[in-house]
Amino acid sequence: MKIFLTALLAILLMHGNAQNLHASIFAGYANYQGDLQDKRYTTKQAHAAYGGGLLYEISNHFSARANITFATISAGDSIGTNKQRNLSFSSPVTDYHLGIEYSLLDIYQKSFTPYFFVGLSYFQFNPSAIDSSGNKVFLQPLGTEGQGFYAGRKKYKLNQFAIPFGGGIKLALGDNVRVGIEIGLRKTNTDYLDDVSSTYADKAALQAFSGAKAVELAFRGGELKTPLAYPAAGAQRGSTKNKDWYYFTGINLSYRFHASSGGSGKSSKLGCPINL
Repeated sequence: MKIFLTALLAILLMHGNAQNLHASIFAGYANYQGDLQDKRYTTKQAHAAYGGGLLYEISNHFSARANITFATISAGDSIGTNKQRNLSFSSPVTDYHLGIEYSLLDIYQKSFTPYFFVGLSYFQFNPSAIDSSGNKVFLQPLGTEGQGFYAGRKKYKLNQFAIPFGGGIKLALGDNVRVGIEIGLRKTNTDYLDDVSSTYADKAALQAFSGAKAVELAFRGGELKTPLAYPAAGAQRGSTKNKDWYYFTGINLSYRFHASSGGSGKSSKLGCPINL
């Protein structure tokens, strides 16, 4: 968070020296890939995402960008492949993104360009589930896989870093207004966006350490029409082979702060001076 604010301040200070600053808004949807949603990219179970940010043009091809995006991710076994496990989750995600963007073409000459970006994201999440009584319960404090009392299983952090990358295409509607479509992936270093990762904890030990609610939400096969018994300790609950991902897809609309008159500039294809 501090890194994001420092970079944002640096971009704003750049604005005092040159008029190459764009403010943007984003609207689209978010989704994730993990133990309850194994497809790398899908619109199933997607939710709205929105945000905004700043972009500073270092040159006509390279830009520095700082964005914040708010979203929700969720998934459930009821429409997945592991219906006997019967788990589900929902989590808000707040993503602070810093990056470098490369435009393949000079948008001031071509009026459009594909672009790519890479950078660093700091994100916050907090998975929860709705229990059998209809109450929302946050999952991380429960240690549903024995975190906190199983050797080598610490409770996962709800604030982490991710590697963001992606791209899109943008169109100039004028020298100062642009609209584009973007897909941004986030490779995380956690397997717990959905609170599912490895094996089941011993039922008696989980109840003794975290209580009956942890047992109820660690395995929900007992709520099926044909109830299933809680699995034996060490039985597979999730997969540790791959870390979780989340991603955003949507539309960016940006406005370039107009350069002050009298500055040096160059002409764009659209016929207006572009001051640098």
